[in-house]
This record gives sequence, structure tokens and C-alpha cells, in this order.
Amino acid sequence: MAIRQDNLLRERRYSHCFSPSLSEHSESESEPIEVGSLVSPRHSWGSVCTVEREGTSSRGVRHVRIQDPQEQRDGHMIFHPLGQETPKVNAAVIAMETTQALLFFLLSLCVYSCHADARTAPRVHLSYKELMETRTARPFSFSFNTSDYRILHMDQDQGRLYLGSREYLVALDMHNINKEPLIIHWPATTQRKGECRMTGKGGQGECANFVRLIEPWNRTHLYTCGTGAYKPICTFINRGWRAEEYLFRLVPGNGDSGKGKCSYDPRQENAAALINGNLYAGVHVDFMGTDLAIFRTLGDRPAVRTEQYDSRWLNEPVFVKIQQIPDSSESNDDKLYFFFREKSLDGAGGASPSVLARVGRVCLNDDGGQRSLVNKWTTFLKARLVCSVIGSDGVETYFDELKDVFIQPTQDERNPVVYAVFSTAGSVFKGSAVCVYSMSDIRNVFNGPFSHKHGHNYQWTPYTGKIPYPRPGTCPGGTFTPGLRSTKEFSDEAVNFVRAHPLMYHSVYPIHKRPLVVRTGVDYRFTSIVVDLVDAVDGRYEVLFLGTDCGTVQKVIVLPKDTSTTEELTLEEVEVFRTPAPIKTMKISSKRQQLYVSSEMGLTQVSLHRCGVYGKACSDCCLARDPYCAWDGETCSAFSPSTKRRSRRQDIKHGDPLRQCRGFNAKVEKRLSETVQFGVEGSSTFLECQPRSPQATVKWLYQKPDGRRKVLSRDREVLKTGHGILLKSLSHADGGLYNCLATENNFKHTVARVALRILDREIVEALTSPDGPPEDQNPHHHRHPHHHPPPPSPPPHNLPPQFSSQPEIRLINQYCQSYWQKLNPNLATKRTSRRHADSQPEPAPGAPSTS
Repeated sequence: MAIRQDNLLRERRYSHCFSPSLSEHSESESEPIEVGSLVSPRHSWGSVCTVEREGTSSRGVRHVRIQDPQEQRDGHMIFHPLGQETPKVNAAVIAMETTQALLFFLLSLCVYSCHADARTAPRVHLSYKELMETRTARPFSFSFNTSDYRILHMDQDQGRLYLGSREYLVALDMHNINKEPLIIHWPATTQRKGECRMTGKGGQGECANFVRLIEPWNRTHLYTCGTGAYKPICTFINRGWRAEEYLFRLVPGNGDSGKGKCSYDPRQENAAALINGNLYAGVHVDFMGTDLAIFRTLGDRPAVRTEQYDSRWLNEPVFVKIQQIPDSSESNDDKLYFFFREKSLDGAGGASPSVLARVGRVCLNDDGGQRSLVNKWTTFLKARLVCSVIGSDGVETYFDELKDVFIQPTQDERNPVVYAVFSTAGSVFKGSAVCVYSMSDIRNVFNGPFSHKHGHNYQWTPYTGKIPYPRPGTCPGGTFTPGLRSTKEFSDEAVNFVRAHPLMYHSVYPIHKRPLVVRTGVDYRFTSIVVDLVDAVDGRYEVLFLGTDCGTVQKVIVLPKDTSTTEELTLEEVEVFRTPAPIKTMKISSKRQQLYVSSEMGLTQVSLHRCGVYGKACSDCCLARDPYCAWDGETCSAFSPSTKRRSRRQDIKHGDPLRQCRGFNAKVEKRLSETVQFGVEGSSTFLECQPRSPQATVKWLYQKPDGRRKVLSRDREVLKTGHGILLKSLSHADGGLYNCLATENNFKHTVARVALRILDREIVEALTSPDGPPEDQNPHHHRHPHHHPPPPSPPPHNLPPQFSSQPEIRLINQYCQSYWQKLNPNLATKRTSRRHADSQPEPAPGAPSTS
């Protein structure tokens, strides 16, 4: 079997060599390069692995992928359960060459360095293919000429999900998005597309109707708007009384202008809400995209907007979310909250951030001023949203770019919980965070001092002068202004104060003054968020579903540590699209236990839980700490709070298998199969051990056939990685039983049990030596089908940076040189000394820990 590890070692894409997404790369035939038949117990990386060298792409980049267990060919495996018949010896396989073991060792170093932060690494990672195999996800399979999928409305009562895309409106069944979808083709007219292109637009396909708004008008109709090829248009959709009617069509003759309701440019974000027949929207109002406003249109109230071209009110904002939240039991106090980001007025100096996250609000019954601010908001105020972390050096790092907001209702409709996703605004420091805010803190800021520029440096200071009546931001006819029926009755002094002082001095800080979730030093950013409150045996837990710009969804649980602090645990990460793409929108249905995720090119329906992927043991289910799952006595399955079976085992707060899984742990240890691996005297071998969780620590125990278990020492002949150990220069003394013991959350269990058998090198060389002449006398040796090729040259010194930083690389290079010298018949073969240091005996693998 031709083995060219020297070429593979020069591969520059080491950081992706074990990425699950690579299983979706080219399916073309390729020559397998065996690195060692290794059994991986970790679900997220698959089973028996070989590395394949695939064809060169058009850009000259070679890909490496993990071969599926089903793709294994007979004779390639050297692992097999003890007691089964040993396969016929294939010398190229059993005599695992040193360079093969070194190659796998390098790959394991790569994986270890790529996932070094075990604290935030997901316990389970599922590629798109693995996710589909679980049968817990369903991609939208109907293909038509569209793009830019956005979930714009979810109707829980009718069980319908409404999707907008380029020139299409789609109504989907929430139980099964592929069950009889209702589709409306709503393109811009040919004439309008031509006019759009004549203005210089359309270079990136913008001259089309991108649907951006779908809101319920009444029980039978929806109101929808699209960009209309840079001329926004709106109309009504008849959806019928019940979903069973399968009615979904545009109402003819009801189209109107979408100006002030939908943006012109599909690349410009907008947010909108239809409340009591009035449409409130944060949009770009003009063709050039220079006039941005918070608009109210439709309904029986007069159209109003924010002050035009006044950067104190809005400075190039990007609107994220609009939500109606009542302030009191008096309906006249109801307010509309806007969440957006905008450019900072002080950002040009360099010391202040260039982008700031904001929360703004207006009264729903604001009709504008009488003499000043006519048809303009007279109750508009805004404040800064702060999401930051303080480092060990005391420096505060801010996440200022607001990406998404999720409003979690509570029993008190006046006090929902606000979850917000942020990222860093610059490109130097890349990170994301999730911060949680209380409405009481937001209201306190709006009831506090106003911001005012004052002094010779023109700095922001709290306004200390007289506050006019009614206090700016107060709604007419509300709790504090029962005698005022309209904002037109506000005094000129109050209206002019609002015009000049829309910004609050204090900022809104998150609960506990710190983020709930933080990601730094990773190659992705969060883009969206939805939250579910899940009842478990030991309480109620927040479960966050976080979409990323690389097309994955992370499921994160928030665990209380004490009364004022929490900790996060990433339960799983799944790739929800065949072709990775940033996630645009997400909706969650707690009632149906489903998550709906959209991107530029597709939509996927995903179940909120996949309990079976955590493992087949009670301890695996308990350590997962997933409130959706529990051990039912036989499997890890979905948990329902109404279930009253005694055998349901679940411990989310502590994740303690010793307490929850008594009687089950010993059964797992007995079922663990012992595998046999062969090594060649004087060669090297790699013993693989991959715990399911990156939070687990690994310890190897060594046992001679007639001896006690001892901890395997780390000396010059043993190199440990995050995925196993490399044993160098094997001798017959290295034979024995190797146990890989994983410890997580103070629970110890055996992950792998390998019986290593050492073969005499002279016998193996005799079996593998060719009958023909030496290769230097046979110029055609490379064409002989049965010729065993020469060992490759040592690994090159110009390794990628992630390898150069590893302290073991020098030892690896030295060992490669010594191995190359061993191939010279003039050099005497040196035997290695024993590498196992004496130590105290360890308890039997899998025994419960007393710590």
C-alpha cells in the first residue's frame, strides 16, 4: 500500500483535519492513506477513522477528511474485540510505521490546539450529516429560484410559520415544514426592475422584491411589505380562518406604497411591529439611504417620525428589535421599545467606541407636538446598553455591536427579561457575549438624569437644571398626567427640551453587571438568540440557543452557582445547513419543542433535544446536564415534568452520576469491550482515547499480564496529547493492558481498554521484505503492485505555527532522525529501556471516586 505521509505532513490545513463539516467535502474516489485503525468512542468525531488524501481543488488546495466507518475496507483494521478471530496479518497495517504514528500524533496535536478552551467547548458536536442521521432535524426541501430566507412571523395558534425571501412568501406547517407548504410568487414588475437597473443598482441582484415584513392584520389577513426593487410596496394576504383551509394568496387591488414601512435596499435592516392597526417601523426612508427614522403609519393615528437629519436623535442606526411593553396597569402608559445600534457622536476622536448599542422608547399614544415637533415624536428617549467584561488587569472590554434581542415573557407582562447578543465592533479583538437586562433597570435609567453637553471641553454631563412639566418621556393621560389628553397639549418648554435632550446620562447595565455568556479567541461570532425556560427535576433552567456566523447553533444552559453568580455550560453544537452560512433568523416553539433556523440559502427545522447522542450509559446522560433529557432506566430519553416514574434519573445542578446512577455504573464497566492493538518492536504506536466531553481529564493506567495497575508515567518515551498517547521505540516490555480513565465532575470511568501486543521486528521484516531486487536496482519498483514502498523522509521543519509552538516537536524531529538512521543496515539496532515508572497502585478502572 503506497504511503506518502511526507506529502501529507506538508498539508497546510491541519486546523480542519478533524472538523466534522469536512465529511461533506468531495465524495470522489481517492487513495486512502492509513494512519492507524483507531476506534474513537467520542460520538462527535465518528468511529473507525482513516485519513484520505483527496483530489486537488481548482485553487490547488488539498482537502483531508475523515472516512466513515461504513467506508472501511477489509484488512485495514488492527483493532478488534478480544476473543474474535484475528484478521490475516497485513504487514503494511500491523507493522505500523513510526511515521504513521507520528502523523496521527501531529493531527491529534492539531485537534487539541484547535479546541484548547475546554470550558466553552461543546460536550457534543454534530456535523450536518450526523445531525440528519439522528432524525431530529428537517431541512426545507422545496427548491425554487430564491434566496435570503427570513422567518418573519410565527403563528402558534394556527401552527404556521411565515417565511419571506427574494420574491417569495411561504407558509409552512410548524409540525413539518415540508408538509404541503403554501407558496406565493411576488416579484417586482419587469418595468420596475428595468427602472431599478437604470439607476445604477442591481449589481448584486438588489433589483428584486425582497420580502421584509409579515405581520398579522386580523384573524384572516396578514400585512406584508417588500423592497419592490428599490420602490417598497405593501399589500394584504388572505390566509383564511383555519390552517386546514390551505388558503394563502395576495388580495388583489390592495397594494400601496411601502415608504416608511420597509427599506429600499435589501441590505439595510429594518424592524417593525403592527399594533392596534398602526405600523411602527425603524427603516431607511429614502432611496439614497441617508434618512433613517422610527415611523408610525397606517391606523387612525397621525403619521409621526423621529426628527429628520438630527444626529442627536439617530446617527446611522441599525434597527434590531421592536417590542411593545406596558409600563403600568394604565394602558395610556404603554410604550414601544426599540433596540438598535448606531454610530457614536464621540467616536471620531478614537477614545470612544465607534458603535454603541441603544434602547429607545416612545409612547404609543404620541401624536406629535402642536407648534414644535409637529408630526414628530415628543416622547422619544434613548439610553446606552452596556455589555462588558473586566479583565484581570482591571481593563473593561465592551461588546458594543448589538446583533439580536430576544424578549422572554414572564408572569408579569410589564417585566419581561431582555436577552441581547453583542459582538465586538472592531476586527482586532474578536468576541461575542450575551447580556441579560431587567425592565426595572431600563425604566430606572429613563427616570434618571438627562445627558447634556457642557463645559469648556463640551463633555457629556448630567443635566442639573429645571426639568419641565410633564417630565419628558411621560405619556399623556397616564398615571402621572391624567389631565393631559394628547401630546399636543404638552408645553413648548417640554417639547423643546425633548428635542435637545433625547439621551439619558446613565447607561443600562446587565443583571449582576456582567455577561451571561462570553466567547473570545474563537473564529465565529454570535448572530441570533432564542431562549427557552425548561422545568427539570431540580428546578427551572434557562436554555439559550445561539446562532453563529458559521452556520451552527449552540445550546447553552445557565447554571446557578450561588445567589449572585451563574456559570454556562455548552451542551451541544450542531451544523444546521449542508453548506455553512451565517444564521439570519431563529424562532423557537416551546410548545412543539422545535427550533426554526434560516440563512441566506435555506431553512432547517431542528428538535430542541437529541438525548440519544450523549451516550448509552446512565452516567453519560447525567453528566450531559441537559434539562430536556433524563435516564429512564434503559436509555437517555426526553424528559417530561409530568412523568412520575421513579426510574427517571436527572441531576442538572450538580451532574453527579455517583448519586443518580447507582447500580448502573458497574454494568457499563462490564460491557466495555477490550480491543487488541499490535505494535512492532522498535517502532511506535498511538493509543487513542477520546472522552465524550472536552471537560473530562484523562489518565492512563498500565497493567502487565501478571501485575497491578500503575499510572503511566510521562517520560521521554511517552508523549501525551488530548486524543491519546504516543508510545515510541516499542519493546516487548511495553506489552500489556492499557486503561484510559476519564474524570469529569469528580466521576471516574474507563473510556477505552487496549491490549497492546508487541511483534518481533525481525519476523515482521522477514514477512514484509520483497522477493525482488533492491529498489535501487529496480527502476520500476513503484509500478509493482505488491512492492512495499520505502519509508518516507522525516517530517519537514517548516511546520505550521500551531505545531511549532508544541514543546514535543523537537523530540519528534529527533526521533524521526533516529528512525531514519535505523533503516541504515550499517547501524546497530538499539533497544529501548522500560518507560514505566514505579508508582502506587490505582483503584480498578471505573470504580466510583470518593472525592
